[in-house]
Amino acid sequence: MNTHDPNMRPVIRQLDDAAINRIAAGEVVERPASAVKELVENAIDAGARRISIEVANGGKALIRVQDDGCGMTVEELPLALCRHATSKIDGSDLLNIHSFGFRGEALPSLGAVGRLTLQSRARGFDAVELSVSGGQASAAKPCAINAGTVVTLRDLFYATPARLKFLRSERAEMQAITEVIKRLSMAEPSVGFTLRDVSGGKDRVTFRTDPESGDLFDALHARLGRVIGAEFIANALPIDAEREGFRLTGYAALPTYSRGSSVAQFFFVNGRPVQDKLLVGALRGAYADFLSRDRYPAVALFIDCDPHLVDVNVHPAKSEVRFREPGLVRGLIVSALRHGLAEAGHRASSTVADATLGAMRPEPLSPRVYQMDRPSAQARQAAYTAQAPGFADMAGAWSGRVVEPEAGTPEPDDAPCMLPLGTARGQVHENYIIAQTADGLVIVDQHAAHERLVYEQLKAQMRNTGIAAQALLIPEVIDLSADDRARLLSVAEELAAMGLSIEPFGGAAIAVRETPAILGEVNAEALLRDVLDELSDLGQSQLVQEKIEAILSRVACHGSIRSGRRMRAEEMNALLREMEATPHSGQCNHGRPTYVELKLSDIERLFGRT
Repeated sequence: MNTHDPNMRPVIRQLDDAAINRIAAGEVVERPASAVKELVENAIDAGARRISIEVANGGKALIRVQDDGCGMTVEELPLALCRHATSKIDGSDLLNIHSFGFRGEALPSLGAVGRLTLQSRARGFDAVELSVSGGQASAAKPCAINAGTVVTLRDLFYATPARLKFLRSERAEMQAITEVIKRLSMAEPSVGFTLRDVSGGKDRVTFRTDPESGDLFDALHARLGRVIGAEFIANALPIDAEREGFRLTGYAALPTYSRGSSVAQFFFVNGRPVQDKLLVGALRGAYADFLSRDRYPAVALFIDCDPHLVDVNVHPAKSEVRFREPGLVRGLIVSALRHGLAEAGHRASSTVADATLGAMRPEPLSPRVYQMDRPSAQARQAAYTAQAPGFADMAGAWSGRVVEPEAGTPEPDDAPCMLPLGTARGQVHENYIIAQTADGLVIVDQHAAHERLVYEQLKAQMRNTGIAAQALLIPEVIDLSADDRARLLSVAEELAAMGLSIEPFGGAAIAVRETPAILGEVNAEALLRDVLDELSDLGQSQLVQEKIEAILSRVACHGSIRSGRRMRAEEMNALLREMEATPHSGQCNHGRPTYVELKLSDIERLFGRT
């Protein structure tokens, strides 16, 4: 509601530089983690090889970033505190950006809301220091530091105390800072990072990683193992694909190594950590066939392209990007990830076996037996004799003797044991197949495994024969807005390929002529409006395909081997061979594992045989 008096004309006035910087700081510096991000990115752009970050009270009291980069001279240091002063671009081409920073807003914004001190020394020049408090700068003076730059920010938001009320607890702010450093360390494997918490006079290293050596993939592999964890690397697939000027590299985890939230999803565009709905939607589409909606894949993906193909200047914090060809990027991600998962074959994540071994707890050890309670040597010898093979009381059905096979009995064929999933040795509880491999054993969930196999067969048939469409006796006419109508008609060919046929019907209406036969009777209007929601949110819709695949999944579930059915040895071995030949057979249609592999060395360790 407009509360201005129409008889009183508001006066337009020019804000002073201090107010302008405080307003800008509200966009650039949202919380202490934002300040850390800006300062560390400046250090990376300066060519630093090692960066040290000190934080006190979650960044509210102190943030200090020290680097060994190129440094600044006495003439450059005051200029660095001026608004829109930068060494990253010359202003002639705002798309040709090869650095993290380029807006020239971070340092003046931080100096407007906190007490900022810059100390810098360029190689071959004297060290210089400059301070800014609440937007007021002091005169430059000499100082003593090594080559590089030290930026100290104290009392963040002291000049805008209202912002302090919106900050979270010190622990939560420290966690956000740690996440920022982890993402930047993944983006720059050749740079070493050290994060210290110096709250309360203590000095505690909370995160540290040294510069990685080797080529890009080797360095990234080592850095991801240290940041995300060794489990991720052990269960991740290398991704390397290229299409029309875009290259996608990185690692994507197996579906059976999924998470309960999106905390393990990391995207980088030209080395810059970003959070983009297009990329998240493409990732969901790539894993849609392997994970239920409440599970999230773990990935670290890097998209590299010509800077002119992506706009990074769409958000003050530079956390969002816009691609010139979003459909091309989405298609690259989906196809590369699905190809990588298909090449993994029947592989399941090692964490499944680790969890299985963790569930197997040995019996607690017996109480300590003291020397006076130990049996004599004669008593022990008698016990050993009683346990020896051939003892009369041990004979019969409970004998533990190894009986030689009779002459003429064929030896079992152990050749299948050399195959990845081994050869079936038995079935327990009419649901789990026990197979012996060359160096361990495999436990297979027969229902889940066969469900995946049937599902893959149904999808292959659908690809070969197409999706049958059923014509509506009376076409359903749906009234839409002009924008929604245009958006739907722009993907009419893709929808027709999925069995959903639409066409314009005068004005802003469209007519639905055919729907996918496998869906049966559907509410066409509700389906199209859901498709519109996805188009608005992600730019592309996979809803119809997901619904069809969900139907195929249910058909596969009902058509697969049921739990409780006894299987013959040849049936069990045939199932194992088909799993080895079928991609994605390591997980069922919902992302759960279809088998667990236990190595013989791990089993022996459970029994104390190592």
